[in-house]
Amino acid sequence: MKGNTLHRRKEIIDIVNEKGQTSVSYISERYKVSEVSIRNDLKHLEKKGLLVRTRGGALKKQLSTFDYNLNQRLNTNLSEKQRIGLKATEFIQNGNTIVMDSGSTTIELAKNLKIFKGLKIITNSLPIADIVADFNDIEVVIIGGILRKEMRSLVGPVAESNLLNYNCDVAFIGADGICHDYGITTPVLYEAALSRTMIKIAKKIIVVSDSSKFGKRSFAKITDIASIDIIITDKKLPSFEEDKFKKSDLSIVKV
Repeated sequence: MKGNTLHRRKEIIDIVNEKGQTSVSYISERYKVSEVSIRNDLKHLEKKGLLVRTRGGALKKQLSTFDYNLNQRLNTNLSEKQRIGLKATEFIQNGNTIVMDSGSTTIELAKNLKIFKGLKIITNSLPIADIVADFNDIEVVIIGGILRKEMRSLVGPVAESNLLNYNCDVAFIGADGICHDYGITTPVLYEAALSRTMIKIAKKIIVVSDSSKFGKRSFAKITDIASIDIIITDKKLPSFEEDKFKKSDLSIVKV
């Protein structure tokens, strides 16, 4: 019986990877076993990180490991990022100190900050610093560090150490992967370490990311879901992904 179960689970993985998805009823009928057994199979395989369960089936697990350069990121899902960036301004008040990482969605947020007064912005992103440089009544702090040319961002031990000199009201963090069980991830170790430091110095943590990042798991972990207060994403987020977060304390805002 155990051998049959292992063989069936291996073939379920093959089916999902080949077709992109499958259903409980299809697998149940194919292997002549109960739907309860198949749900247990899918639960086991999801815990192993081999697929993503849905209502009535499963999807292929997407792994986000490639580090795109800034121009590629800026042109991907642009309208969604623009809406997310605008929505994020609702969580900022005049006089706040905010810290922002170098993601393409935080760049869209930066474009909307002109309306605020007495704002202090701490960032490792040269494009963000350039955007807000001419905004009246906004003070900009650029942390030092090693230049990542692909993202025009500053990273490394010096950047992390400099961040620890500040206290912030809100941190806005981007992500390449958002997985309920594993957390928030990015392909680059330096960027992950810097984002973790941003989280340490902020009272409220907001992840800004389009829905394509959900269900993906990238190389370097930034933090657990439990550390996040709010995720702002777009309305394309599948209900089965959103459902995973319902028992968590964080809020998901869709625009």
